[in-house]
Formats: sequence, C-alpha cells, structure tokens
Amino acid sequence: METLANLESFVRSAESGNFSAAARRLALTPAAVSRNVAMLERNLKVRLFHRSTRKLTLTEAGEAFLSAIGGNLESLQNAIASVSADDGQPAGVLKISLPPTVGMSHILPLLPDFLQRYPRIKPEWHFENRAVDLIAEGYDAAIGGGFELTPGMVARTLAPAHIIAVASPAYLARRTAPADPSELIELDGIVMRSLKSGRIRTWNMRDAQGDQVAALMHETLVVNDPAALRESVQLGLGVAMLAVPDVLAGLESGELMRVLPRWWADAGAISLYYASRDLLPGKTRVFIDFVIEAFKREDYARRFAGSLG
Repeated sequence: METLANLESFVRSAESGNFSAAARRLALTPAAVSRNVAMLERNLKVRLFHRSTRKLTLTEAGEAFLSAIGGNLESLQNAIASVSADDGQPAGVLKISLPPTVGMSHILPLLPDFLQRYPRIKPEWHFENRAVDLIAEGYDAAIGGGFELTPGMVARTLAPAHIIAVASPAYLARRTAPADPSELIELDGIVMRSLKSGRIRTWNMRDAQGDQVAALMHETLVVNDPAALRESVQLGLGVAMLAVPDVLAGLESGELMRVLPRWWADAGAISLYYASRDLLPGKTRVFIDFVIEAFKREDYARRFAGSLG
C-alpha cells in the first residue's frame, strides 16, 4: 500500500511541474519529494514523469494515475487531517498572499480569532502588490484581484472592488465640489503610476443610471503605492481615486470624504484564490471558510460597494 506522502508528492509535483514548488507546498525539501515520487514509481513499476533539468511532464501512465487518484486522495487527506492532531485541529504552515492595504486593514485583524480557533496553524502571510503564482510559489491561497485563472485555480468572490474619489474635509472646504467626474480635472489630482505597466492609471466612473464619464485628473502628485496615495489624501494634498476598502476607516471616521458620492468606477472583485477544489489541506479549507464567514459577518460586500454610497 502506498504511503500518503508518496501520493501527495506525486500530485503536487504534477500540479506544479517541478519538485521545488511541490516541496514548498508540502513543507518538505525538493530531494524528499523527488525520493517519494521515485519510490512510488518503483512500487508501481511505471514511470510517471518525463524529467528534464527545468520541468516535469507527466507520462501517459502518469496522467492516467493522476486522474484516477484525485478524489480518493482528497478523502484520505481529510480523514487523516481529522484525526492526526491530538485536539483534532488542522495544522501546518499557512502561506497566504495579500494586498498590503486590504490585508492589513481588513484581513490581519481577523488573525487573533483565527489562531485562537486553530492554534496548530502557523501563518506565513506575504503583503504584496502583485498577482502571485500560487502553484509555482507555494502559496496555499491569495486574496486580491486580477489573478489569471489558470486551469485548476478557483476564485471565490468576497466583495466588489469599487474605486471612488476621496479627499480630506479640509481640502474640500476650500474648493467648489465638482458636479461630475469631468470636473475633477479642476482639482489637485493625486495619481498612481502602475508598477506593472509604468502608466498612470485612469478610470471611467459610472452612476446608478448607467452614465459613464472619464475621471481625468490634473497630475499634481504621482506615487506608485496605494498606501502612499491614501496618506497623501489624508495630508490634504488633493483628490485621489482609491478602492473603497482602502479608505473605509477614514470615511467612517470622517477623516476622509467622498467626492462625487453618486459616482464610482468598477475594478472587478476582491476574490479569494486557491489552487483547486480538490486536495485542499485542512489548514487551507478552514482559512477559506473563516475568511468567507468574516466577510459575511462584517457585511463587507455591502460596505465595500461604492455604488451604494
């Protein structure tokens, strides 16, 4: 009978295309994963991978074996996870990618309750403004937007990613409020240059009636980070387009104000990404359920919606 370690090493290597990425996901060394796969091949008396210096490719037998064991392996993992710890708790390193502003403001505060509920899980959380490669980089899950949905990746929508115009009360007190997005050009614009494209990000705003108007900004200040954008607004330097969750606390406290309250731009959705609905370790499953539960409890889908402002 094959050990679960051998089967897990095979499946993760097949998903990742190399032993190193599989090792990161399994908290093993690449050599250990390679040995596990080699032992599985010896026991089955069949080659499962074509190996090169850079990539693993499934053989025909490997593809058939991967298809055959998928659901059965998940059942074994779930059964073992439920009884492996003395207290029945999921365990292991939980590697998550989070956007810095949303992550620190809305996800990090959930961590004390999460760890109290699942003390055997060790969080390793990376705050970064990029769409990571979950498989290749060994992440268990990611929260954000704009990820390419490659085969086997799942996206669960958590809340809308709406962009609104904001400024400080002191700044707006000295100026005439614009009537529609076209008049934003008359104010001091704080804009962001994309790290990926190098371009200034522009938005088309819409209202509840479906009208759309380009929000052209006078480029008074250019930054390359959403946190710097928000801080510049709080300093009273001008008007900026920011995601609702990035400025929610400031809006609710009165430190910031919406400019053009009836208008917003749609940047897609804030989603929870993970590699597959199958083969999920217990630590990943409970994290997914915990985040979804927290977003419902905090009513973030409504509170993050600029269209309701």
